Amino acid sequence: MDRSQKADSVAQLNAVFNEAGVVVVTRNLGLTVEQSTALRTKMREAGASYKVAKNRLAKLALKDTDYAGIDEYLNGPTALAYSEDPVTAAKVAVEFAKTNDRLEIVGGSMGATVLDEAGIKALASMPSLDQLRGTIVGLVNAPATKIARVVNEPASKLARVFGVYGAKEAA
Repeated sequence: MDRSQKADSVAQLNAVFNEAGVVVVTRNLGLTVEQSTALRTKMREAGASYKVAKNRLAKLALKDTDYAGIDEYLNGPTALAYSEDPVTAAKVAVEFAKTNDRLEIVGGSMGATVLDEAGIKALASMPSLDQLRGTIVGLVNAPATKIARVVNEPASKLARVFGVYGAKEAA
């Protein structure tokens, strides 16, 4: 890489750090090209990204961002998984690491909060933003249907009582 390519790489990484909701630092312990491609495909399908970056350039890009605390994790053969959704990148990375022992979760950060390996795994176990939105919509919608049912129930009971009395009188 020449100097201008390095500057472009630092600028791209800085833009990633300014827009990301979560950054997960992973250690590659000999991933094959097929395994790396499979991981990138899973990340892309979930709405996240996976990038191998030079540690020195990544540390330069981290300056003046919320993710400056993860520079301690950037040593050895590392790669970065990131997404705007605070759960997606962590979830995909942890799931892939469960099935592949050549990918190790080192740590990461969610905004200014630095997370260790256990923190990333805990983050991965949380529901995604879309799942939470669906749950909230369901919770908001449930009381409205219950209110409608409660309001209609006395009227239907009254109609049944009148129906029974009408049937007795007719008999």
